[in-house]
Amino acid sequence: MSASRSSGTTDALGPDEDPEPDPGREPRTAAIPGSQLLAALLDGMDAALCAFDAHGTITHWNREAERILGWSAGEAVGRSGFAGWAVRSADAGDVQGRLMSAMDAPGRQVHEFALLRKDGGRVLVRTQSSGVRGEGGKPAGVYCAFSEVHAQIDLERSIALSEALLEDASWGVVLVDVDLRPTVVNSYAARALGGGRTALLGRPLGELVVQGVEDLEGALQHVLAEGAPPAPAELWVTLRTAEGDRRRCWRSGFLRLASPLAEEPVPLGVGWLFRDVTAAKLAEQEADRVRFRSNQLHRAARQAAECEDPMEAATSSLDYALAGFADHVVVDLLAGERLVRAAATPADAPGPCLPVSGGSIPARYGPGHPALQAVERTGSVRASARTGAGEEWAVERQWPRDAVHALCAVLRSRGRTLGVVTFLRSGSRSAFERPDAMYAESVAVRVASAVDLARLTAGQGDSGVGGSGGTGPSGV
Repeated sequence: MSASRSSGTTDALGPDEDPEPDPGREPRTAAIPGSQLLAALLDGMDAALCAFDAHGTITHWNREAERILGWSAGEAVGRSGFAGWAVRSADAGDVQGRLMSAMDAPGRQVHEFALLRKDGGRVLVRTQSSGVRGEGGKPAGVYCAFSEVHAQIDLERSIALSEALLEDASWGVVLVDVDLRPTVVNSYAARALGGGRTALLGRPLGELVVQGVEDLEGALQHVLAEGAPPAPAELWVTLRTAEGDRRRCWRSGFLRLASPLAEEPVPLGVGWLFRDVTAAKLAEQEADRVRFRSNQLHRAARQAAECEDPMEAATSSLDYALAGFADHVVVDLLAGERLVRAAATPADAPGPCLPVSGGSIPARYGPGHPALQAVERTGSVRASARTGAGEEWAVERQWPRDAVHALCAVLRSRGRTLGVVTFLRSGSRSAFERPDAMYAESVAVRVASAVDLARLTAGQGDSGVGGSGGTGPSGV
């Protein structure tokens, strides 16, 4: 081998060359002799390797072959085949014939043999043998790479597992590099993330996840630095899709990936496995919510039974209903054709629902007010402020300034409409939904019964509005 002298490189010298030093040239780098380089390559292989010449004599034997069988290169090289030392005599002919047949066959041949260790033990090996051609293309011998069968099967299982996970797994698998960008995405994960398998590669996670990406990236960074967590984690994220934003819950497990070829573990990234458990989590949350609200109704009923004043029983029931449900509550009762404010929670701070001091105050609700709609429809009405409306929306409706979401439930007893109870939420809470309306109606039934009892005990049991919407004698 030679290189251009004008480039500053030098010829690879043979062992007998000793030219005069040239003071104008850089020092010459000694070339590695071919035999030493070949020996180093063979000894550095992870697979055991031996070679036979055309007559079946062993010519090469590396360290991995010595590790598996116990025979050193000095003991193996020069022997004629495996007969009498590395294979049983009864099997020697068959083994030698199958190995040497690769010299005349195209491609590689795979066989399994039982070989003998130096200590007398047997080991099942899987071999891959191929012919070696000499000058003119004539068969010159055979090289044979072999490994223990169980190690080969373990490797094949690992490869098969990797391919199955990245193709047909029933959970998401994403391989993320050290820059937290996806490098491999399986079909399940691609569907969950809302994109194609190739379209997602190399993109920052922040482009795929609208909310919750900080938690996800924090978990990945922790795995890179500290290793895999001991248990799966449940991450709530919001994805941007063509149909709009979707909130999902992913039960995730993480594995740190390290190179098996480095002397010290070098992180290659993180393996992220996850399943979408949104439906199960929502069902679990709903079950918890229903259980809690049922307990609150039970506690409210027991507390109301101990109240001597029916109106106190009504406000006590509302105090129990507020827990975890709303920030404020307002009670408006019908007096003739108008609604008057009878009880409410403090407008500027959390507190119990109390009767309005100084007597009932007429509520000057404008046309289309949710409370008036509830009376007119004899049912529940939900309302929310439009985005950017600020405090004006609540002030116009005579509600606390921080109110953003409202739920008005009509108070009905003995076929009559007695008023409206309004639950209010601030902007930190979500809007009221249909299950919330059902709960509010359950509370309204208890409150209406207490209000009706209060009127009866005051001698005004015939007041109220009938189910058809007609008015009766006034009274609160």
